[in-house]
Amino acid sequence: MPYVLLALAIISEVCATSCLKLTEGFSRLWPSVGVGIGYVLSFALLGRALKHIPVSVAYAVWSGAGTAAVAGIGVVAFGESLGRTQWIGLALVVVGVVVLNLKGGH
Repeated sequence: MPYVLLALAIISEVCATSCLKLTEGFSRLWPSVGVGIGYVLSFALLGRALKHIPVSVAYAVWSGAGTAAVAGIGVVAFGESLGRTQWIGLALVVVGVVVLNLKGGH
């Protein structure tokens, strides 16, 4: 169950971060509301997951998966482009999260 909570925290954070683009500097109400709700929900779920998952692992997974997902959404939904250097950076983030999880500290 803790990893389900972590996954839901990641999804909430990714949705909130994606909505940031739509707020146009917080000048649009509903995307701004979505940002607030998404971040509050994300941190609440992350806090619950931290009862059972070490913070080093949970935060690495949360931030790494969120970074990769938001980069993908930027490419697909917002027409942004990633160069070779950015792809390498994302791959390093994923590798770092995997290495942290290999230790087996949870």
